[in-house]
Amino acid sequence: MAAEPVTAAVHIDAAPEEVYEYFVDAQAMVRWMGQRARLDPRPGGEFAVDVNGSEVRGRFVELDPPHRLVVTWGFSGSDVLAPGTSTVEVHLRPEGSGTIVEIVHRDLPADEWAGHERGWRHFVGRLDTAVAAVGAAPGDRAPR
Repeated sequence: MAAEPVTAAVHIDAAPEEVYEYFVDAQAMVRWMGQRARLDPRPGGEFAVDVNGSEVRGRFVELDPPHRLVVTWGFSGSDVLAPGTSTVEVHLRPEGSGTIVEIVHRDLPADEWAGHERGWRHFVGRLDTAVAAVGAAPGDRAPR
């Protein structure tokens, strides 16, 4: 049985257009999550990120740049959380000169909930750090 959704949020001092790139550009993605990524940001396109030895696999479902995106999520070779069996929805909302990023991860098996809650809280902090580091170096914005 699926648990309640895992949610994590962070305020980032960058425009939604800049933050959105960190979810759809492979080079930008690995600045905050994973060691390798293959991303094809279009409905049905590949979403593949290798995170701490785990192969996250799924598909892009919806893209509404720079406000929202939805991907399916699971682990290659897993019987508990197979590729594409859960859904991650990302909302980016302008606030002041920055962006509120809210991540909602649905359809997780109960046994996966605590680990994903810790993971998303950790990674939204890394996202904030990655965007701030790039913002500190003019001309080094995430490529598209």
